[in-house]
Formats: sequence, structure tokens, C-alpha cells
Amino acid sequence: MNAFAIPASRIGDARLAERLRRETAGEVLFSPGDRGRYATDASIYQVEPVGVLVPRRVADVEAAMAICREEGIPLLPRGGGTSQCGQTVNRALVVDCTKYLRAVIEVDPAARRATVQPGITLGALNEALRPHGLFFPVDPSTWARCTIGGMAGNNSCGAKSIRYGLMADNVTAIDALLADGTRFRFGELPGNLGAEVPAGIADLIQRLRALGAREAEEIAARFPKLLRRVGGYNIDALTPEARAAGRGNLARLLVGSEGTLAFSAALELKLWPIKPRKVLGICQFPTFRAAMEAAQHLVTLDPEAVELVDRTMIELGRSIPIYRATIERMLIGEPDSLLIVEFHGHEDAPLAAALGRLEAMMADLGHPGAVVRATDPAFQAAVAEVREAGLNIMMSMKGDGKPVSFIEDCAVALEDLADYTERLNEVFARHGVKGTWYAHASVGCLHVRPVLNMKDPADVARMRAIAEECFALVRAYKGSHSGEHGDGIVRSEFHEPMFGPRIVRAFEEVKDAFDPRGLLNPGRIVRAPRMDDRTLFRYPPDYRADPAVVPALDWSAWPGPQGGLLGAVEMCNNNGTCRKFDAGVMCPSYRATRDERHVTRGRANTLRLALTGQLGPDALASDEVHAALRLCVSCKGCRRECPTGVDMARMKIEALAARARRHGIGVKDRLIASLPRWAPFASVAPFVANARDAVPGLAALSERWLGLARERSLPRFRRDAFHDDEAHVHAPDVLLLADTFDRYFEPENLRAALRVLAAAGQRVAVARAPRGARPLCCGRTWLAAGLVEQARAEARRTVEALAASDAPVIGLEPSCLLTLRDEFPALFPGDETERLAARAFLLSEWLARENPALALKPVAPAAHIHGHCHQKSFGAFPAAVAALQRVPELEVKPIASSCCGMAGAFGYEAETLPVSKAMAELALLPAVRAAPREHLIVADGTSCRHQIRDLAGREALHSVRVLERALA
Repeated sequence: MNAFAIPASRIGDARLAERLRRETAGEVLFSPGDRGRYATDASIYQVEPVGVLVPRRVADVEAAMAICREEGIPLLPRGGGTSQCGQTVNRALVVDCTKYLRAVIEVDPAARRATVQPGITLGALNEALRPHGLFFPVDPSTWARCTIGGMAGNNSCGAKSIRYGLMADNVTAIDALLADGTRFRFGELPGNLGAEVPAGIADLIQRLRALGAREAEEIAARFPKLLRRVGGYNIDALTPEARAAGRGNLARLLVGSEGTLAFSAALELKLWPIKPRKVLGICQFPTFRAAMEAAQHLVTLDPEAVELVDRTMIELGRSIPIYRATIERMLIGEPDSLLIVEFHGHEDAPLAAALGRLEAMMADLGHPGAVVRATDPAFQAAVAEVREAGLNIMMSMKGDGKPVSFIEDCAVALEDLADYTERLNEVFARHGVKGTWYAHASVGCLHVRPVLNMKDPADVARMRAIAEECFALVRAYKGSHSGEHGDGIVRSEFHEPMFGPRIVRAFEEVKDAFDPRGLLNPGRIVRAPRMDDRTLFRYPPDYRADPAVVPALDWSAWPGPQGGLLGAVEMCNNNGTCRKFDAGVMCPSYRATRDERHVTRGRANTLRLALTGQLGPDALASDEVHAALRLCVSCKGCRRECPTGVDMARMKIEALAARARRHGIGVKDRLIASLPRWAPFASVAPFVANARDAVPGLAALSERWLGLARERSLPRFRRDAFHDDEAHVHAPDVLLLADTFDRYFEPENLRAALRVLAAAGQRVAVARAPRGARPLCCGRTWLAAGLVEQARAEARRTVEALAASDAPVIGLEPSCLLTLRDEFPALFPGDETERLAARAFLLSEWLARENPALALKPVAPAAHIHGHCHQKSFGAFPAAVAALQRVPELEVKPIASSCCGMAGAFGYEAETLPVSKAMAELALLPAVRAAPREHLIVADGTSCRHQIRDLAGREALHSVRVLERALA
């Protein structure tokens, strides 16, 4: 085990955990894996917490704070864990507010105010405000998963701060729990505090006001005169001048305090009316400096935002399939940098005029014809997705060198921006590194990340030197060293050179007034450790891969040890995109449970800890890893939707394989894995195979003996199973891959495919094994059990059988056909598998590619289509929609849903049945139930169809059946 391995138990922590279980109603998480998952955020740091509490109510937090006072244990409030600077990791009890403390307590539309709990995400809040015509305007790129409490702790800003200000400008009151157990609402208070203010709080406020009066002159001299200053405490709100100007609201002091002063039990927010229309002008520049020089002029057009996209981000975005088409549409030629200028309003004409003025200004600046207009909402949404994913796009670089956040969001005046960025690039050049640039050109706050290797001591020293030189530059331009992402570990130690010793002593005085025992997130903002203390890093000095781990699959696309496996896992930068709840697939189990253990980020952290010995020896096969992956349905949503490409479905195969080697597999798993081998015999006597659902009592026995849920029906074997000789011609145009599930459970789908392909003028043969051998198989059921060698044998057999023909291989079941494209090259890489992968298509993909003429007639007024997760992962769902759109007079309605929840055997098991149902109920089943009976329900996945039939009572069809019905 590594020297820095997480200990399995400690006596004091065990006592704390026991008290929390006894005295709160929250979830208490103290296992090594739980502590490991909360040891990191989106920064470079890893600090193991004492444990984790997931409170169900604010009273749980009050009780936990009392216990921590008595036990002398620090406490750390945490939201989405997306901090770039290490604010949300500490040797403390972590309080995760995101699962339960996420209510909208009150909305007052007339006053444009809302009161919310700290764990609600910005995206969920704005969705709740939409019916009132209001929104909360502070919009970090992490809006889909960052929480209001975390945003307040960080004094978040976002792209539109030029219009709406920072979090401190939009939080009007905070209901705060203080370290001593006092609860008080900090907001606008009169100069003379009345009797309603408790004596202890009155004394605290008077001390703070006295500090503000005493230090007013120093604050005026040392605080940067910029919008984007979030470093230190907002003690400028304590000065007499601030109070006289209406900026003395004490909530401003708590905002940006990073959980070091109080816990926010509720926050009152200022709301703004929604502007329903917007346009974007994407300005093209031949050089980075030209873009920087232009920013100060473009803001005079009164835009909502001006956002930078640099050349590195353009190229990395092009390399990511989900963003490639959007990036190409954003460009004119090959610009070096883009500035995305955004205008919002209520009418189209003024917005069109604003774009005209933008084009005229660009021409005046020497860049005529250099604006791409984005007026289509779908294009705008795609551009916003690229912009918001900027951080993760930058982090998609493979290898140990990554863009590192430590001078990420320094801010300078716009007139200094071009010179500052040029001089900072010179600093990078002197140190032999390159920086990546993006984000908020409108306010002079550019996110810049030098590419460094945090495992290399030389690069760590380089980071320190660059930080010191950068912050000296910022001071020379009278800028702010902390312009958006806060202080945390990475910037807190630099407050003294930035603000001077007197201001830093004032910060310490504020901390001590609120928290004299230092229990709340100690060592952040004041009395901080060195930012380059490698014992606090995610990759500390003795970080190394476990040499005993030998991967079962090919990971050579990623450099590094364990055949590249560890490098693939380390692609997770903890930014938490997988915690989103908007349209898409990722991450279905997290959407159902809201547990960090069950999100892609949590699983990746668990695997990283296991692969590096931090969870003990042979941890990849351990119960800890198994528990983290138990609810992963291998949807592959993360493969496409994670901007850094963390492929948890493939990683799960490695963990299953390790566990199978160590512990073997059970009867149920072996039975399901070997389905393709015994299914031919079951189809001969289907009444025997189907007896479980026909004979009373057998379903209950199957649950007791095998763990198969008694209330679930199983797929029914058919006597009229599909046979390979139903289509056999010499020199076929296409080969039909008959998957196990359609072959034995729904053979009408394969026969429909034969008719549709024939109608398309194709000579069809079934992809078949040598005569006398059992049918071909993709090996997916073996992979799902971790039996990789058996799956590899199936894959090799299939590749060899199909090598004699170059015809396209067409399949119906996404999970099977797409195994040829995804897992086959990982099972045994080489030219043969790559060639097969290149000619393997779902039927709908082949129709979109070849566009054959089909004579079709109307069959129904509408079809509601649910996309299989693997279809979406490979970008194949639009082709399925397009295939249905060939049918005359058929309105095709895609269902905005994540995973159906069935996921092979997952939905049949008693242990996972509740989660399976919860996944389906999030979006899919409500949409199916709402569909009129005369409308068709379409789903190309056999599991999806079964789930819809079992839980919604509707018959879902494969899209090929709809096309067959429509054949003229």
C-alpha cells in the first residue's frame, strides 16, 4: 500500500460517525471510498476529510455543528464540489447539501426576491423561476450542477457580470448558522441595532463596523477598483462609505467567505426579468492580441457578455465529436481567436440593429466580414454548450500535462488587457510552457491555464515561479489576483503581497470574530498553507500506479502506466459535468440517487484511488469498488457527454474482470452471461424456458435463488426464432447481424429488417458462423459479467466469420451492433477489428448514409421515440429519428429522456429494481403515459421496449417495424 493510503478506520472518527448517526437524520459516510470521493474537487488538491454528512434538514447541520464543537473537529460545507482552488477539500467533516437541502422556500415575484436552500443548483432554480418570468443572473459555466450555497461561498460571477454584477450584488440576505450555534439572518440592518438583535450578534456587528471604520482608508488604497475582485473577505462592505452608499448589507461579508465564517441555511436572492430574445455575434480575429485589443471597444456596444475562445480551445473542441460541428459552424476560415458577443432583449429589431453595429465596429477595427451571426436558438444553445464546456475542453488533453488552474482568473482593466496578456505569455515562454485562454473578455477576467505536469517536481516549482511573476504583473496593472474562482488553497497565501499585511490582519480579525476556535473550513482565506505543498496534491510525491494491475482491455490511446488505464481514469478532472440534470443521458444512476458514489466523477475517483493503492491491495476487485460501480448501467453517456471522455462503461469492465478473477461469479451472472450459448436450446422448448413467469411460485423462487425480481416479467423465448438461412445469397450487398435478443425474443424485428432492406433494393445475407456452429455473438453478455476472455473469443469468432466480405454489417440492437465499433477494438486491437468497426452500422445509420428510395405510406399520426443510450453515445439517435421521418404524415417526437433504467439484466434484479424504476420515472415513463393511444411508441433497444411494456403498459416498436408497416 502507498504511504499516503487512506486509513481504514480511526477511533476518533468512529466516535464522530456514531454520534452523527445517533443525533442526526442525515446520511453518514465514513468508509475509505466515501472519504476518498470527497477528498478532491476540481482543483489540483486532495485532502482526506474526516467523514461526510449528507443532511436531510437544516436541523441536522445544527446538530453536526454542535457535535463538531464538542469534539474539536472542523466542518466544511460543500455544494457541487466544482471548486478550482481547493475551497471544498479539507481535513474536516464535509457537509454535502446537494441531495436534500435543495428547496425553493419562497418566491416573491412582485418584489423580485426568492429564498432558497443552499443545495439547489442554479439550473434548477432558474427552471423554477421561469413561470414567473424571472431568473437569477449570476451564471457560471457550471450552472447545471453548481449550487447557490457554493456560488455564495465563492462569490461567483459568470459571463454576464458586466450587466448584473457578482453574487455579492445579488444576495440580499443569508440565514446563517454560526460556529457557536447562533442562528441569525444577515442582511440590511439599521445603524442602531434594536432589541430584536441578540446581544452576541449585536456585539459581533459592532466589532465588524468598528473594523470597517478603522480600516476604511487602507481598504480604499489597497482594494483593486475592479468589478472582478473576489479575493479575501468583502470587508469593504463594513466601511462607513459603503453603508452610506447602500452597499453595507452584511450578507456581502458572508458572500465569498468560502464556508469559513458561517453555514448558509437559506439565502434570499435578487431576481431579474427574463429577456426572451438574444443574438450572438461570433467575431473572428487573426491574432490573440487583436482580440484582446478589441474587447475594450466591443463592450461599448452594451452587450450582455463578451467571451473569448482561443486557438487551443478551437482545436481541442474540434477533436471532441459532440462539439465538432458547432465549432466548424462558428468559424470563418482559420481564425486565431474568437470573441462571442451576446445581446439580449425583448424585440428582434433592436437586436438585429445591435448585430449591425457590431459588424460595423469590427470593420472599423480592421476586421470587415469577420462576424458569424447566431440568431437560431438551437445554434445559440450549441455555442453556449461549447463555451460553458471551455474548462473541460481544455482538460481533454491526454497525458500527464494538463492546463492547471492557479492563476486562472486574474482580472485587469480592459485598456490593459492586451499588454497584460502579452506580458504573461512572455512569462510562460520564459518557463517553457504554453497557456490556454478563454472566458470573460468583457470584464478583463480571462481564464488562463499553463500546461504543466503536477506529478513532476520541476513543473511544480515552475508553477510556483509563474504564480509569483503573474501576481506581480497583476499588481503592476492594479488588477485583482482573484477574479472569479475564489481563494481556497491556491491563492489564499498571496493575499499579503496583494493587499498588504494590515488588510490581511483585518481578514484574520474577521475570521476570529465569527469563528474564534477555527472550526469552519480552517486554512482558507487566512492562515493558509503554501499553494505548492505537494502533500496536499491529488498527485503527492509518492503517488504511483499499483504495478499488480494488468488491464484486460486495450488502453493504449492513453499514455502512462497500467497500459494507459490509469491515464484514462485520470482524465476525470472532477468538474462534475456528470452531475447535470438537463437533457442527455449522463449520469442516470446519479439522477436517481443523487449520491456522489453513483456519479461518473465519484466512480472515477474510486477507481483512481484503487489503481494507486489508496484503497488497499487488490482494490480493483474490492467491495468498495464494486459498491461504487453497482448502479452503473454502462449507458456510455459519459463516453460522449463527458467533455474529457471518461468512459465509465469500459472502465467498469476492468473492475468486473478483476473481481471475476479474484472472486469468480455467481450462478445468476453466469447464466445471463452464457445466454447466447443456451438460447438456441431454450427456443426449441420455449414452454420450459418461459415457465418461470407461467407457473405460480417460480418467480418467487427465482428471486430467492437468483435475485431476479418476482414482479418483473422475463423476456419470452419464441418457438419461431430467427434462423440464419432465412436470408442467404452469394455476394450480398449487406450483411444483417442477427443479435441474440431479437433472434430469440423478437424475431419479427429481424424479418422486418429483411423486408425493408429488400424494398431498398439490397441483396441481404445474414452474418453467419461456419455451417454447424452456433450463431455469431457480440460478446456483450460476457463483458457485462467481467468474463473478458470469453467475450474476446466471441469477438474473434465474429471478426473471422465476417472477414470474407466487405459488405456493410447492419444491426438492429444498439448495444450489440455498437459493440463491434467500441469494445471489439479494445478486446483485440488491429486492422481487422478497425475495418469491421468502420463498416458496422445500425439500420437507421445505414439508411441515413445510403439514402435508398423507399415507397412508404402513412401508418399513424405521430411516433414518440426514445433513444437507446448507446445510440446517443455514438451520435446515432438523429439517424433513428430521420428514419421515422421518411414515413409520410408521421410526426416524429423524440422523448427527452436519459436511460430507460432496464440496462440488460440491471432492471430484472431485485436489488436494483427500485433504481431501475426511478430512472424510468424521471422522464421516459411520464412521456409514454402522456402519449395518445393512437400514437406509436418507438424504442430501438430491446431493454427499453421491455421497460416500457412492464412499467407503462404500452407496446413499443423497433423503428424497423414502423418502416415495415409503412411499406407501400
